[in-house]
Amino acid sequence: MTGINRRRALTLAGVGAAGVAGAAAVAATKFKGDSEGTPEAVPFSGQHQAGIVTPAQDRLHFVAFDVVTKDRDRLIRMLKEWTAAAARMTAGQDAGEIGAVNGIPEAPPDDTGEALDLPPAWLTLTIGFGPGLFQRFGLSAKRPPALEELPRFTGDTLDAAISGGDICVQACANDPQVAVHAIRNLARIGMGAVSVRWSQLGFGRTSSTTTGQTTPRNLFGFKDGTRNLKAEQPDLLREHLWVQPGDGPDWMAGGSYLVSRKIRMIIETWDRSSLAEQEMIIGRRKGSGAPLGSDDEFEEPDFTAVGADGTELIAKTSHVRLAHPDTNAGARMLRRGYNFVDGSDGLGRLNAGLFFIAYQRDPRTAFIPVQRSLAANDEMNEYVRHVSSALFACPPGITAPDDYWGSALFS
Repeated sequence: MTGINRRRALTLAGVGAAGVAGAAAVAATKFKGDSEGTPEAVPFSGQHQAGIVTPAQDRLHFVAFDVVTKDRDRLIRMLKEWTAAAARMTAGQDAGEIGAVNGIPEAPPDDTGEALDLPPAWLTLTIGFGPGLFQRFGLSAKRPPALEELPRFTGDTLDAAISGGDICVQACANDPQVAVHAIRNLARIGMGAVSVRWSQLGFGRTSSTTTGQTTPRNLFGFKDGTRNLKAEQPDLLREHLWVQPGDGPDWMAGGSYLVSRKIRMIIETWDRSSLAEQEMIIGRRKGSGAPLGSDDEFEEPDFTAVGADGTELIAKTSHVRLAHPDTNAGARMLRRGYNFVDGSDGLGRLNAGLFFIAYQRDPRTAFIPVQRSLAANDEMNEYVRHVSSALFACPPGITAPDDYWGSALFS
């Protein structure tokens, strides 16, 4: 590289780094315009973050970051850069203003390029902040009371290396390469401020978030998430999903709490169980998804129904009964999980299962009591192992030209 070209490259790199914060404001003014008329694009801005009640896409790349910088301004600058990049990528554009191929040869591109020529594929990016972040940067007074580390539940076999984290980003799309591209570029932009703690790829959504979606199946072969909250239920979403004013600090109003749990399924043992035993454990028919004793998937389970022998059709230890709102003081969540297969475990068994994601207004009255009930009594526990756990506070959406992810938290 000649001296002139080297100076040119360094100048351009410097302008790119310093100018991204300003680019966030520019991108913010175009959030809606960037995606207007773009096929397969989900609007980035709005009262709530996209990727929660958005129709669940087919693919997931979920990542948890540790914050490694001690510089509050550096972290804020990164969040502004991330917001600008997220707005562009969800609209089907390169992560940076220059892009993957339009810069000078002597400087690194500001997009990695693997999504060139691909449509947005309904990409959504959703951010959350973990409990540990609030021990630094003068944020302790802004930590919501609901954002406590999740308790250890009966039967947990958690791996600390794939649990927790200071910041999470959930990338969902209908093309796995689009989702991976988004996370890769955020990690690239965040280098020096954050480092990847753990990540998870997922396929095949295990819930429906709108009434227009059919109920999918998990790797046990059963329909999953029949009673999930739906985007078309605003009253229920207000009651169970969105944080309301007065619930905690003002910066979380309109946001939601994300619980993630990686649940290893003991596939081989399950596959040797009889159909009748599988249906008894779940409390539903494997084919139709209907509660035992009913014909339709969406019928309310009748927990009083008994069979010809006088025994309950839906056992007290069934998954359906133990997870039902009637068993848990009305607790409900919006589930948004995915199947995963991470190869084999070296013993000829699939390392596979459910990457559980659930959003809720308050985990203390939703996920925690439900999981305690399941952990104590669910017959399914013989066939699953909870190996990772995390909780994040997801702020409301981007609504102003100068807004960025976490702006109200850091103001």
